[in-house]
Amino acid sequence: MSVLSNKRLLIVWAVLSAMTLIYVLLDHMADRNGVVQASTAVTVGAIVIALVKVRIIFREFMEVRRAPALLCRLTDLWVVLIGASLLGTYVVGSAIAT
Repeated sequence: MSVLSNKRLLIVWAVLSAMTLIYVLLDHMADRNGVVQASTAVTVGAIVIALVKVRIIFREFMEVRRAPALLCRLTDLWVVLIGASLLGTYVVGSAIAT
């Protein structure tokens, strides 16, 4: 592995770690006086952060970045479909619950 590759992976790892810390901060924002409350912003934020992390992991750690264009597009499509299904399920569940 080259030095440039190691530096790139270190930066990616730092970004993924920072995103995890952002999620933890979002999670603590939903805590009101020791009582956890459901929050649409926190839920959507957590899903979006997870999807961005998955895409980064696909690209950097699963070597999709250097793969043929079709595979890059298919992994992006997978992330979009999973995101749409998760967010759609959350919205429908919220509508049914109220």
